[in-house]
Amino acid sequence: MRAWPDMSGKICLVTGASSGIGRATALALAREGATLIGVGRDPVRCEKSAEAIKRGSGNYQVEFWRADLSSQEEIRALARRFRAVYPRLDLLVNNAGGRFARRLTTPEGVEMTFALNHLGYFLLTLLLWERLHQGERARVVNVASGAHRGCSGIDFEDLNLEREYDGRRAYAQSKLANLLFTYELARRLEGSGVTANAAAPGNVLSRFALNNGAGSWLSHLVGSLKSGNLVGPRRGARTVLYLACAGEVGGRSGGYYAAGKDTSSSPASYDRAAAERLWQISLDLTGLGDQARQRRLP
Repeated sequence: MRAWPDMSGKICLVTGASSGIGRATALALAREGATLIGVGRDPVRCEKSAEAIKRGSGNYQVEFWRADLSSQEEIRALARRFRAVYPRLDLLVNNAGGRFARRLTTPEGVEMTFALNHLGYFLLTLLLWERLHQGERARVVNVASGAHRGCSGIDFEDLNLEREYDGRRAYAQSKLANLLFTYELARRLEGSGVTANAAAPGNVLSRFALNNGAGSWLSHLVGSLKSGNLVGPRRGARTVLYLACAGEVGGRSGGYYAAGKDTSSSPASYDRAAAERLWQISLDLTGLGDQARQRRLP
């Protein structure tokens, strides 16, 4: 009995695929026959993951590309490479993310958590919009988190968190941004045949938070163990895979799924004015404003 519907012939791109939820998602998709492009930041882990997934799935239509998705330059290079090789994209899983104990900024001067966890999703999705439009009922799955409930709203007056930085607050705000983006994207894609949904994988034991060093990762692990709801990457990937593969969600869009079920997110995530404002600011921060004005984006 197959774990998921046959994905043969589907072209799938998964970010953050060299460890954790991303790797578990990539392996499952490869096992179901997908043509898989995994994206990771570390070239050694990318190479090892590609070989392990090929062996574990018996599928050799698997490749891994290195890219740091906190860098807009590298995201653009990744999108150019994909467009040069593949005529369409059937599934995009935006999963790469991080949590940072201290305030860092990208080469573009954007606070790292917001840049990686939100702008990375936003920019890659919009740069691949034409390929998604050419896909067979293409799906976008954004990996979100229940941590979004810890943020009552986007701080548009201090989006870069220059006044006061707190890693938990920065992470919660970035996860709220994931939902605002997902819901606004779904509205803009209505009638296109492309769907967008968000998945909350739960509290997953993985390399997540190692961005901050072993001490912070250990603190994150201890906190997760105390919460009593820690799950492994394979279980954490289930909701992502459900949204990626399941036939019954093929026409659904603009949902937030946890434990494989469509559920409600926080009241702040349904603020349409905030979603539209975040969309416009994201266009400006990524330099996509001109393309949007020319109606070349959703």
